[in-house]
Amino acid sequence: MTQQHHDFDVLIVGSGLAGLTAALQLSRTQRVALLTKRALEDGASAWAQGGIAAVLAEGDSFDAHVHDTLVAGAGLCDLAATQAVVQGAPDAIAWLEGLGVPFTRDSDGALHLTREGGHGARRIVHAQDATGAAVQRTLIAAVRSAPAITVFEQHTLVDLITARKLGLDGPQRCLGLYALDGARDEVDTFRAPHTLLATGGAGKVYLYTTNPDTATGDGIACAWRAGCRVANLEFIQFHPTCLYHPQAKSFLITEAVRGEGGRLLLPDGTRFMPAHDARAELAPRDVVARAIDFEMKKRGLDCVYLDISHQGADFVCEHFPNIAARCLELGLDITRQPIPVVPAAHYTCGGVLTDLAGRTDVPGLMAVGETACTGLHGANRLASNSLLECMVLARAAADAIAQAAPAPLPALPAWDDSQVTDADECVVISHNWEELRRFMWDYVGIVRTDKRLERAAHRIALLQGEIDEFYANFHVSRDLLELRNLVQVAELIVRSAQARRESRGLHFSRDWPLLAAPAAPTILVPPVR
Repeated sequence: MTQQHHDFDVLIVGSGLAGLTAALQLSRTQRVALLTKRALEDGASAWAQGGIAAVLAEGDSFDAHVHDTLVAGAGLCDLAATQAVVQGAPDAIAWLEGLGVPFTRDSDGALHLTREGGHGARRIVHAQDATGAAVQRTLIAAVRSAPAITVFEQHTLVDLITARKLGLDGPQRCLGLYALDGARDEVDTFRAPHTLLATGGAGKVYLYTTNPDTATGDGIACAWRAGCRVANLEFIQFHPTCLYHPQAKSFLITEAVRGEGGRLLLPDGTRFMPAHDARAELAPRDVVARAIDFEMKKRGLDCVYLDISHQGADFVCEHFPNIAARCLELGLDITRQPIPVVPAAHYTCGGVLTDLAGRTDVPGLMAVGETACTGLHGANRLASNSLLECMVLARAAADAIAQAAPAPLPALPAWDDSQVTDADECVVISHNWEELRRFMWDYVGIVRTDKRLERAAHRIALLQGEIDEFYANFHVSRDLLELRNLVQVAELIVRSAQARRESRGLHFSRDWPLLAAPAAPTILVPPVR
């Protein structure tokens, strides 16, 4: 087989809501390559149960939504970013409606709005309890029928190609990327004046996560290696309620269950959240996750319980049909019994530092969605703001790309693997993968200490040495590329956590339990390469 070279106007890496939205917007005027390392349907967006936050109800306001976001973000949200995303919500919802997304409606035909933790009003637009899946199905159908979009499935991002990496004179810029075609086992070259990273977060860096297997921090790691700053990576959101069951992998119990009256209980039926926060079950996610973590460790529990059965079977099945069906498959009737739950790594609030059009520090390179850090989420993401950010920022990035002046590109060299051989010890990859995820869970989890972070940093340095040697000497595989990126992101998470000498939002340190002033983002600057 031979390597291939592809030329496009725009390269989009990732097929979640951000990537699909940008592709559809750009396809009106640009030739778009959409790369995804598995199938189009395998991104994290399809797993989103709750919905999309938008001010649509009478009596609600942009100011109220902004206020709730700022409170959840614990003083670190960027006000301009928050206002821009919140104000862009109604148009984004209207665009999805125009594409035919089957949102749940009231008996009078109006959009049904639910409420989630941290929101002071009902403003969550949803498609029953599987919003992400409904949106993804609609957008994927539109993408597959768009003639200007070429989809490359089973293509894993290897690295970005920049002028500096090629040793070219002149300013730094992104020229394209290398991607591993899993079907052919060849690394191909993609060239374009614009590359947009929409690769999602890095939840798989932790042992327990609600994320799909694709969430390995690829965009964050590649952007860092290309020379982009990253911000606020210490703020990893742990979703309070992941189903605790040996046969349930990463199954999330949506925040909306608590929004519709669900109660968190100890095994003896005692409700415990009111003792931790006056907002009880409707407190922001970081508060609820720490409360559950506290109760589990204090009492030696494997899990706690979330009970919605008091609302009645008809209510539960109408509002949460997918959760009810999945639990019933596992022998749990949530209309009659509580759901066993545990916290799990859920959302990467930090990422590649961008402006409000998705631009990074490297010209020609953009990042949107969970890969990026716009400042919207601050120290803790407010529920259902993430799908909203994907859409608003993807549309803004698409507009910026469409308006950009054409840029001539140099010829790009093919990927050189002439000096490598096939791996003889793939067990190294699987062993290091398991080791990384376990010590990140133990040392860099919901509650942190300086000593734990030191131990994690030491282990990461050892792993990086092994992986760099493996990468230099053996033919690349998807597993190796994902592990390389996860270890890089793990290092950035630990460095960010060590730099924050306080407890704020999702970052809680026993050694630094108080807030520091003034509130400031954690920004890491890559070395000049």
